[in-house]
Amino acid sequence: MKVILQKDINGLGDAGEIKDVRDGYARNFLLPRKLVLPAFTGSARALEHQQRLLSLKTERRKKAMQELAGKMEAVQEVEISVMVGAKQKLFGSVTPLMVARALEEKGYSIDKRKVELPDSIRALGTYKARIKLAEGITVPLSVKVVPANEVEEEEYKTPAERAAEAAAAAAEEQTEAPAEAEETQED
Repeated sequence: MKVILQKDINGLGDAGEIKDVRDGYARNFLLPRKLVLPAFTGSARALEHQQRLLSLKTERRKKAMQELAGKMEAVQEVEISVMVGAKQKLFGSVTPLMVARALEEKGYSIDKRKVELPDSIRALGTYKARIKLAEGITVPLSVKVVPANEVEEEEYKTPAERAAEAAAAAAEEQTEAPAEAEETQED
């Protein structure tokens, strides 16, 4: 089935293009979500009109995205606070959703699917990311990952280290107890 793409679809094409897709994919997925319009061969004029409308719409959208990209250039860095454990290791990883929410706090509503992170971010530090607003329009962004909690030195110790410290403290108390008893007898 030939269809006209209404929106950019990853792996299929950009808005305004005419693509040939399987009937089931078009009927069950693309058409109900209004991602495409059917391209009828008998209505060539209507098809051309739809393409012109879509091209105008995509031009307007691209201009709006270029303006947004210009505004987003001011945002050089976003800071994301995450919970850390022993030795400053993150619980989980930083996701595109976290970056999108950090941008939302700065006043930019960005879909999490537009955020491109390098690999999974699992450590504190500064990383480079990209925001893909539209085809050919990307905004570089620095993502700074900082700890949200202060971890006490006690939390870094393993259970074996804690048990050894408890045993040492108990042994020290036993040696101090007889010394205190001798002092009380001398008085």
